[in-house]
Amino acid sequence: MTKSSRRFNIDRDVAPWTGASRPYDIAKEVAICFLVIGLLTVGLSVLFSSPDDPAVTLKQWAVSTPIDFATTAATELDGTGGTAGYGPPYNTAADGPKVLGISPAKIAGVHIPVDAAKDFVLSPVAALPENPVASQAIATYEAASVAQRQSWAANYDAAVTASTASTSGGKVIVVPGDYGPVSTIVDQLVAMAQSGALDTTMLTQQRFFSTDFTKPLLFISDGSFLANKAAIDHLQGDQWGMMNETGSWPGQAWLWLYTMWYQVPGLSTSDNADLQVFLIIIGLTLLLAFLPFIPGLRSIPRWTRVYKVIWKDHYRNT
Repeated sequence: MTKSSRRFNIDRDVAPWTGASRPYDIAKEVAICFLVIGLLTVGLSVLFSSPDDPAVTLKQWAVSTPIDFATTAATELDGTGGTAGYGPPYNTAADGPKVLGISPAKIAGVHIPVDAAKDFVLSPVAALPENPVASQAIATYEAASVAQRQSWAANYDAAVTASTASTSGGKVIVVPGDYGPVSTIVDQLVAMAQSGALDTTMLTQQRFFSTDFTKPLLFISDGSFLANKAAIDHLQGDQWGMMNETGSWPGQAWLWLYTMWYQVPGLSTSDNADLQVFLIIIGLTLLLAFLPFIPGLRSIPRWTRVYKVIWKDHYRNT
């Protein structure tokens, strides 16, 4: 059946235009739009600028809150830290978010391997040059059984989080206990971080010239220091963090459709919210992409006559 002999379908076909016409230079309009937007972007950037907060570093964390730093280091050693139990793509400790019993993260597997205890604590301390105290502590720790290591780390974790823990000259002070070499390892790590050496060491573990901040960021995020800074700047998830700049600066308003779903009851408390929101956005995107091919939905503009509002000047003259 040829197009000319096919029966006209008002929901699918468009009747030939028989009204008036006038020339329209779309290239000129596009050029003007880009010019105006470009001038506005540059002009507003010059007038209002944007916050340029320095990056959060391990040194800043260890100097500001050494007890939180030491506590986080202990949780990495006893396996209770956030990264240690995260699952793919870092390890196999969990399955990751699920929808209908399916975990895409588990299917994808571990492709950014992270051993929290080794990468965040043991390897950096072992890399300290000409430090027999650190070397002996690492050797003693690695020679012990897994159960003994966890016991030492758990004991230290409990001590450093107790109200009796304090600091003196930047060093963390805890009550005496059965910590084995863990207290020495953590003390060395704290001092290393406070000197700024840990920031460099964690990057050069991967390669000499590296811009991959995955491991330092994971380590910082396991503590409370980064979360507290985010709360002060109104960047927490329950504060619509993805849409905010620090302070009172406007954020990325185009992200509202994505971040909105995290505020919906049910999704806001779901352990699988990231995956669920991602699938919702994918579904909405596909719906928009295939809208011209969906009977009924594609006729909404015709039913609502919204086109008469858009082209009101034309219909007023006609």
